[in-house]
Amino acid sequence: MEIGVNVPNFGPGTDPGVLRGWAQTVEGLGFGLLMISDHVVITPDVAAQYPAPFYEPLTTLAWLAGVTTKVRLGTTVLLLPYRHPLLVARMAANLNQLSGGRLVLGVGVGWARQEFDALGASYDERGKVSDEAIAAIRRAWADEADYRAGDIPIWVGGHSAPGLRRTVLLGDGWHPLHRSISQLRDGLARLAELAAHHGRPRPAFTPRITLRITAEPVTTGNRPAGTGTIEQITADLEELRLMGAASVVLDPFNGDPEETLRPDRAWQALATVRSTFA
Repeated sequence: MEIGVNVPNFGPGTDPGVLRGWAQTVEGLGFGLLMISDHVVITPDVAAQYPAPFYEPLTTLAWLAGVTTKVRLGTTVLLLPYRHPLLVARMAANLNQLSGGRLVLGVGVGWARQEFDALGASYDERGKVSDEAIAAIRRAWADEADYRAGDIPIWVGGHSAPGLRRTVLLGDGWHPLHRSISQLRDGLARLAELAAHHGRPRPAFTPRITLRITAEPVTTGNRPAGTGTIEQITADLEELRLMGAASVVLDPFNGDPEETLRPDRAWQALATVRSTFA
């Protein structure tokens, strides 16, 4: 089971030097995947959670590809309604080629209504637009030799019924975010049912989970996977392995933008996980 890290590409403490430090730390600790998230316009609803500066993901990953050699690089998740699908297809194909075939394209439909309005994109049709975009990206990769995409996996975010359907019909991996073990287990069961209904293999299981190490065990109901003592977190990782996870992405950002001013704390948490869960 591959273990990756979601790196904050936003917030008051983030700059090119810090992003380089994140990349070198993630690769140096031996994690297999480095992922970053996406917003284009930092409208008030976005800024409340992910304040500026916010580094555009494909541009940033292209730069990080030059300061790393082995770690895979990905988006968690690129918001499809914000860009023309042929632009996404070309940028992703170029990035995959420039990085030596290391790209994972995680995609999603988006949630920030004000950002949709600022971009002139339809919030209400974001699911339909995303379905069409994935299909268009795949056609471009298959039909246009100039794209030279190679083998780029598409992970589909979301845990709703439309998100699961999108994963089965159009994706290579199911990439739910910040769920409990029981929620992930239920989602996998629904995913398997949908795959059987459509006569397709079940997509890979590639969740992103919280990373928050606590001194005392977390005993509240529906505890998010990756939250609790290091023993609870390693037990979660082992459970995900037994559930068939191909990749698990650890997210050390816990919601306070001030955390980005102290990345060493997240790096220590990652080092603890790395040394505990072999």
